[in-house]
Amino acid sequence: MPLPTIDTNHLITFLANLLNTPSPTGFTGQAIDFVEQELSAYPRLALSRTRKGALVAKWEGRSSDAPRALTAHVDTLGGMVKEIKPSGRLKLARIGGLVPGGVETEGVTVFTASGGRVRGSYMHSKASGHTYGKAAYEDKRDDDSMEVRLDARTTNADETRGLGINVGDFVAFDPRVEVTDGFIRSRFLDDKACVAAMVSAIKSLADSGKTPAQTTYFHISNYEEVGHGASAGIPSDVHELVTVDMAAVGDGQASDEFHATLCVKDSGGPYHHGLSTKLRQLAEAHGIPYKVDIYPNYGSDGEAFWRAGGDVAVALIGPGVDASHNYERTHTEALVATTNWILAYLLD
Repeated sequence: MPLPTIDTNHLITFLANLLNTPSPTGFTGQAIDFVEQELSAYPRLALSRTRKGALVAKWEGRSSDAPRALTAHVDTLGGMVKEIKPSGRLKLARIGGLVPGGVETEGVTVFTASGGRVRGSYMHSKASGHTYGKAAYEDKRDDDSMEVRLDARTTNADETRGLGINVGDFVAFDPRVEVTDGFIRSRFLDDKACVAAMVSAIKSLADSGKTPAQTTYFHISNYEEVGHGASAGIPSDVHELVTVDMAAVGDGQASDEFHATLCVKDSGGPYHHGLSTKLRQLAEAHGIPYKVDIYPNYGSDGEAFWRAGGDVAVALIGPGVDASHNYERTHTEALVATTNWILAYLLD
């Protein structure tokens, strides 16, 4: 049976808009709202929020004897104000595995507790080659050497506090989204690319008039980057959980930017062999281009649910993403392959 047609333009447009919606872990309300608004167009979905703030969409299937779930996360790397320095600039506490050198000179937005927004840049404290010479080129980039230079008239801590900025304010980094020749370059494709693939699969299935084979829950997690996103919120009647998260591309990896990938093992150990085998068979039956890989420096929401005691089979698929946790890139072909894989699973 052929899979429903994917609206690729919708997939890319939705992804770009989601990428441009700030959502560092702990500050994901706007992104969750955005996804909920998109899914509210499909009346067959029953939408709800967990007390933790995740979004859950339930779609009644042709059968309900073995309900399933898919999860992808909308939260991203980011920062919080750790200290207001005597210079008026900000020292950050990073959220998740942000690579400091990978965001050097990036634009940021500070979200104040009163609802204000202050723009700035994430800079090395000795950024000027003319002023600091060798130090500007060679000094280590870490939490102590990096700072936010605010786009405001402030030269001391009191003036910065006068802007409404305080310790604990969230800081979002600009994603710098660009779509060109089929490539999508942006920060935070991990994991907004997979949220977009999941939403695109829902749209394709709904537009075709088809129904999932089993009652299915779509879980949009909001705390994955700090390790406990899907530890709660997956209903207890679920038998299988497919985590949809980016595939790591680089030296020693089988994944690339043009395929979807099945991860069979990561830092938490092997995934469920039976469910992984089922997904391989579905990809081969539908001609979906995929790779199989192992990620040594990686964890997922599926594992978070396992560690919380979830008694389900868990597998992991997702598009290949280059330079993860840095300035990331993937290709439309990988997104389409992942979306088709989701569709194949939903209909099987």
